[in-house]
Amino acid sequence: MSVSDSPGTRGVEMFARYAYAPNALGYCGPPLGATFRDGSVDDVRSAATRFTGAWPYLRVLSALTGIGDPLDYRLVESYWLGGGVGTHIDPTDFVEALLSIIGPQASRYWSHLSADLACEAAANHCFHVFGVYPWTRFLGRGMDEHPMNVLDSCRITWGTVASRAGDEIEVICRRLVWDGLALALSEPAVRMLEVWGDGYSAVPDVAVGDEVAVHWGRLCGRLSAEQVRALADSTDRQLRVTNRRLAHV
Repeated sequence: MSVSDSPGTRGVEMFARYAYAPNALGYCGPPLGATFRDGSVDDVRSAATRFTGAWPYLRVLSALTGIGDPLDYRLVESYWLGGGVGTHIDPTDFVEALLSIIGPQASRYWSHLSADLACEAAANHCFHVFGVYPWTRFLGRGMDEHPMNVLDSCRITWGTVASRAGDEIEVICRRLVWDGLALALSEPAVRMLEVWGDGYSAVPDVAVGDEVAVHWGRLCGRLSAEQVRALADSTDRQLRVTNRRLAHV
């Protein structure tokens, strides 16, 4: 999508970039990819309310921070990357408010959604991937490849662009690994990514040296040094609390 750089639209633009990949791949929400790619600010605002993953978090963030617009940039950034305004929210209050929204739709695969999640909770996407989604609970059952692929694809990965040749780039980043007992991040390694997919690119002018975010195998934005730190910290923290749970299963 194309929007101005005003504070009132930056959050909408960021939401569209990070939500595009899972939606275009059919993993979250109704088919809205064209809206996130080409829609107006109003179109994206309307579409965001139908995005079953991120929208409940943004609603709760809005309510608990007193920031009236769920698509305010401060909330969107804090949700996708961690850090920011979400770090000041009490985990118990957050889980209670979140479960009041998503709990009624939970199936048997989501029976773990209870107040016990407060010890893992954070008001960001990383908690959604490792704590709310059921995939970490399928590890260690002899079929780890699929859960690991989902977990590594769905979390937001950060990396540094090492080279670009046409519309293909090499990104130095870390992958999620599982040793049968705990989750961790690998040593940095090269990953090949396409700049464009389905006629869309979130960062068409990406260049060597850029720090970038990756979601479901697609670029979703450049990252500042502060954002990289926030994302790394939120990921490290979530892996610690997830591993603590897995150790006691």
